[in-house]
Amino acid sequence: MKIIKIASVIILGCLVSCKAQEKQLTTTSKTYAEIAVKEGGKWEGRKYIGGTFKNVQKLKLAPEHTDHSFDIRYEGPGWESNKIGYRLYLDWRNAIDIFGKKTEAIVLPQVGQDGFDSYHEMSDWGADILKAGKGIGIGSIDRYLNNERLHFYEVDATVATVKNTTDKSIVKVDYTGWKTVSDKINFTSELTIKPDQRYTQHTIQASKAIEGICTGIVKQKNTELLKKVSSNKKWAYIATYGTQSLVPDKLGMAIFYETNTIENFVDAEFDHLLIFKPTTSKISFYFLGAWEQEKNGIQSQEEFVTYLNGKLEQLNAKNKL
Repeated sequence: MKIIKIASVIILGCLVSCKAQEKQLTTTSKTYAEIAVKEGGKWEGRKYIGGTFKNVQKLKLAPEHTDHSFDIRYEGPGWESNKIGYRLYLDWRNAIDIFGKKTEAIVLPQVGQDGFDSYHEMSDWGADILKAGKGIGIGSIDRYLNNERLHFYEVDATVATVKNTTDKSIVKVDYTGWKTVSDKINFTSELTIKPDQRYTQHTIQASKAIEGICTGIVKQKNTELLKKVSSNKKWAYIATYGTQSLVPDKLGMAIFYETNTIENFVDAEFDHLLIFKPTTSKISFYFLGAWEQEKNGIQSQEEFVTYLNGKLEQLNAKNKL
């Protein structure tokens, strides 16, 4: 009996320690990434009924999963710094959305817990502030051919993993058998966020060099398109600024890219798109949002441009952020 009691105390101690470590991660860290899936319920067609959310390190999409299936908290993986948060629609849309934060605390563990769409309403921590609509969101991936974005309608398997360390948080998504037109490829997307930064570094790689792989910024009304190339011509940015958040209030969005990786810029119906040159090599670029209500947030287009130009100078000098 004494041995059993000792074992029970050890197990209980481990559970308490694990919970304490998780709590410490979300209360002391400046970055965080997560993905939460429901368990204990059941599929009824394309909807998941019942169940409770459980955070996991790795998730393979269920074959039934599509947009608004209710099986993944806030529809996909999320990642944040102490400045801003993002989420990826882990379905055919494959768009990236922005969580505007009014606090520098880690907030994602509480987002979407009290109602599937509650994060669209302004709260003490902030809210979902970007309407992606039919657009690409900010910094996500699609394929653009013949004046059409082709989306991720046909994928054999999609696996998302998350990782948190002391100096960064990472979301990685592996798409196996992504079919568009007559091409079927494997594709990897890795999203990394660091402390005290708004930007996400997005590193992508295709198994086959195909035309039309793209990223971009969703078009919104009341915005101005901004562009600039670095002094050494190796880096550039596209950006928008204006009253384009869902609040509505001021929001800036930008993508920094290596000029030699881009084949074309397209002013599409719903998006400002950057079309990558066909390659099987890894490509890295950076995207960011800057919301006026964040702590010590950027308050004007002039401030936003100054901030972007500073990042561009850093890329010009060091070739990385």
